Amino acid sequence: MTSTTKVFVLMGVSGCGKSAVASQLAQKLGAAFLDGDFLHPRANIEKMASGQPLNDDDRAPWLAALNDAAYAMQRANPVSLIVCSSLKKAYRDRLRVGNPNLAFLFLKGDFDLIEQRLIARKGHFQKSGMLASQFAALEVPGADETDVIVIDIAPPLDVVIDEAYTAILAQE
Repeated sequence: MTSTTKVFVLMGVSGCGKSAVASQLAQKLGAAFLDGDFLHPRANIEKMASGQPLNDDDRAPWLAALNDAAYAMQRANPVSLIVCSSLKKAYRDRLRVGNPNLAFLFLKGDFDLIEQRLIARKGHFQKSGMLASQFAALEVPGADETDVIVIDIAPPLDVVIDEAYTAILAQE
């Protein structure tokens, strides 16, 4: 692809399709892929499974682990993808520290669309009732976050993947 390595964080609220898009993008790009949920401490997983939203203190060690993972991935792979909700600007800023080749793909959709997707979802610890808290916490990236690419998730999944693929290739 390019001599510069790049890490893309697929961000957005639960149910927006981060994992589905990232896993198919990774195959299409031959990219490394990490689902950030796998780096959550056990206490965070148990808290979310019981229907409680995480707070900033809960997220701090998780964001530190993701920051380290992004650093390691960009040293070993031309293109890497990480799934992480990155709902607040402070979280995105934490991931940026020491990772100058990091960018975000914001999978953006409205509440009703994502709620319907979550209702249909099986086997995930995020509950659809927590969606309101995710939207309340979401700080939509502003114009000052020039490393964020917005991807509309309303079209079918294959169209979303193609748009994300094109956006990544445009970063060469």
